[in-house]
Amino acid sequence: MAGSKSQRQHRIARILAEETVTNQARLVELLADAGISATQATVSRDLEEMGAIKVRAPGGITIYAIPELPTDQLAPEDHLRRVLGEWLVDVDRSGDLVVLRTPPGSAHVVASVLDRASVTDLVGTVAGDDTLLAIAAEGTGPRLAAELRELAGLTANKTNR
Repeated sequence: MAGSKSQRQHRIARILAEETVTNQARLVELLADAGISATQATVSRDLEEMGAIKVRAPGGITIYAIPELPTDQLAPEDHLRRVLGEWLVDVDRSGDLVVLRTPPGSAHVVASVLDRASVTDLVGTVAGDDTLLAIAAEGTGPRLAAELRELAGLTANKTNR
């Protein structure tokens, strides 16, 4: 199946969301497994057009990720749990501002998933390099922080904040 450029790029986005892809050759293989024939040069152009970047994953390897996916595409809870479990290293809060820490270069990945997810009381996120700010609805900061800690599998090592 040759498919259109937009179909190929959509498939690339799905692959990057579901698989650990460390290089373009592996992405070409995964596309071939899905019945899409593409050269490494084509994949390279697609990744650039899609705004894909390399981010550091747990264990120190770098993988491809797309920082922003369409906002109407919701991240299912199991995907949210997996991403938070892999990328979130600490949760703290001050009032209704929840501060989330990630490995360097990874905050935008977590922010993008949170922005697409149906997280109750989350108004929005602002991401830096290794820290992101999750803004909770008025009065719900403690609940949001606890929910994100639970989804990430982090123990509540902060005392009733």
